[in-house]
Amino acid sequence: MSMITKIRISIAFLLCWVVTLQGQDKKVAWQLRLDTVTIVGKRPFRDIGATKTVLDTLVLRENIANSLADVLSQSTSIFIKSYGRGTMATASFRGTAPSHTQVLWNGMSINSPMLGQVDFSLIPSYFIDDMSLWHGASSVNVSGSGLGGAITLGTGPERKKGFDLHFVQGISSYRTFDDFLRFSYAGEKWQSSTRLYFAKSKNEFSYTNYDKAQLNEDGSYNPEYEKSTNKNCQYQDFHLMQELYYDRKDGNKFSLTAWLMNSDRGVPMLTSDQREEANYKTRQEETTFRAVGGWDRTAEKLKASGKLGYTYTHMQYKYDSRVGEEQLNRMQNASSYVYSGFMSGNVEYIPSEKWMIGANLNGTFNYADTWESVDKVGYIESRPEISALATVRYRPWSRVGLAADLRGMYYNKFTPLIPAAFLDVTLWPRYGLMFKASIARNYRYPTLNDLYFQPGGNPNLAPEKGFTYDTGLEFTLKSDELFTLKGEATVFDSHIDDWILWIPTTKGYWTPRNVKQVHSYGLELKGKASLRLGEWTLWMDANWTHTKAINKSEPVSSEDKSTGKQLVYIPEYSSALMTQVSWKDFFFIYKYNYYSQRYTTSSNEMYTKRDQLGAYYMNDVSLEKRFKWKQTGVSVKFSVYNLFNEEYISVLSRPMPRRNYGFTVSINPRWGHKSN
Repeated sequence: MSMITKIRISIAFLLCWVVTLQGQDKKVAWQLRLDTVTIVGKRPFRDIGATKTVLDTLVLRENIANSLADVLSQSTSIFIKSYGRGTMATASFRGTAPSHTQVLWNGMSINSPMLGQVDFSLIPSYFIDDMSLWHGASSVNVSGSGLGGAITLGTGPERKKGFDLHFVQGISSYRTFDDFLRFSYAGEKWQSSTRLYFAKSKNEFSYTNYDKAQLNEDGSYNPEYEKSTNKNCQYQDFHLMQELYYDRKDGNKFSLTAWLMNSDRGVPMLTSDQREEANYKTRQEETTFRAVGGWDRTAEKLKASGKLGYTYTHMQYKYDSRVGEEQLNRMQNASSYVYSGFMSGNVEYIPSEKWMIGANLNGTFNYADTWESVDKVGYIESRPEISALATVRYRPWSRVGLAADLRGMYYNKFTPLIPAAFLDVTLWPRYGLMFKASIARNYRYPTLNDLYFQPGGNPNLAPEKGFTYDTGLEFTLKSDELFTLKGEATVFDSHIDDWILWIPTTKGYWTPRNVKQVHSYGLELKGKASLRLGEWTLWMDANWTHTKAINKSEPVSSEDKSTGKQLVYIPEYSSALMTQVSWKDFFFIYKYNYYSQRYTTSSNEMYTKRDQLGAYYMNDVSLEKRFKWKQTGVSVKFSVYNLFNEEYISVLSRPMPRRNYGFTVSINPRWGHKSN
């Protein structure tokens, strides 16, 4: 089946559902007139001029087997670089590196101080209640160092009083089992919630290995490619989260959230690896504990909050190999311990409807101890990180918003101040048409590995620095409770200097240097719609992105042909669509995402097939039926992933599964709880 045929079938399938909806209730559809459209409301002070994406709860709770890597790839403009099913997945915001995306959980940064990035495959979507993406300059609102953007994750109290229990069992292909349990209690002042998540998979799937050719008995090449099985790829993840909330009913609220994670994963062999699976074994184990305690005070014109947090991470990487008839020998045994303490304070003062003045101060102290016992190399280092923000928000008229931020950062030394400015103007209130613009400067300090890794660390690295410009339009249409349509178009332009890149040396190892100047620019389109026609409901969320991430550096040698070329692994085009159609207690979901071709060499030249990863279209569908009884709610769901059996890879030599299936049962007893 050709790619064009797949696209046509997908579009036709979706249109058939829409046409079916429209035919169900012509009377209701006829009444959806634009003259009843009204603007939804005024933007909060914090969102003035910001380019922000808030993910719907439907997206986060769509599938028990989803990690945040799946959510981001299927529902946002962010490119997820996945190293395979059940392995590391990092995020690229607007053509930048994974370390240029800052991630905060309940206000505390969870970026690794050693690597600077976050593995989104280790965050279950069922453990996140609120998720927002802050694009480009808007990230200065919540964090420094987000040269590409920032992602904020949060948990929150239940909205229902009384006891509540929710259990989900998922069974998927490749002997995959996912279990989720949440037990909560909400009283007048106290709330408690306990979440458990366990995932286990054999994770062995078949694929055609285009990196290996089969040999005949006479030594000649067989034109057929080798049929292989993904090996050494089993994984087991365990998560436990405990939340406590206390509301004194006098404007003061207290919270404590603790999250324990343990992961044990095999690292699959590369498709280009010529060794036998029995002679090779690699595993990665990680244990992480995070905790954040918070206090919030709300008065008539003043909001204040404080947080204390702690993170502990132990990661171990083991590589065993067999030589001849010997037993497996330990070739590499790397272990790292990271301890981080965090504290922050925030104040917002709103003297009138036109003004908001705010300040934020947060500090983190990171301590890292890493050691490789075979080669006997490692480092022990610590670093304080302090960030302070002053912000002023002003609405001179109801249709105009102005904002200015000034952030300062300290990482063993002070960075220049980071200014940001924001503007939004409501052009047409009747249809919520708004113009937005923002500009910001930003800095990112090198990670601990960049500075101290042995061998190769470079303590003389300069911080990366960049300017980001955003401008765009958004609109919101709403017709009573029957119809809602939101759309947004944003043009972005970013210049990053002193981009840190690891390059090989004549001594046989790699070392980081400030070698690149990168110009990233493009267009983001986002849309969200909902339509209610009698017992039918249609919900749709879509985005499309065009990203050019061009290396503007001077060639480092006569053989360097990377200048003026797209950065490796950055797709120029990407898009995603998620649609839910419901009728009574039946729910049909269709998900689609697309990535254009990606280069694997900095010169973008095509000498072999390995120099470019082909474009791919991913299609998933699911059908759910919900049953409601007096004391219990039950739902069953059947899902098909990679509907058209696409052959694709996200990272060179890392195989991905073909068509596979999942079945989910969800049980939610009702014990007479009431809404708050």
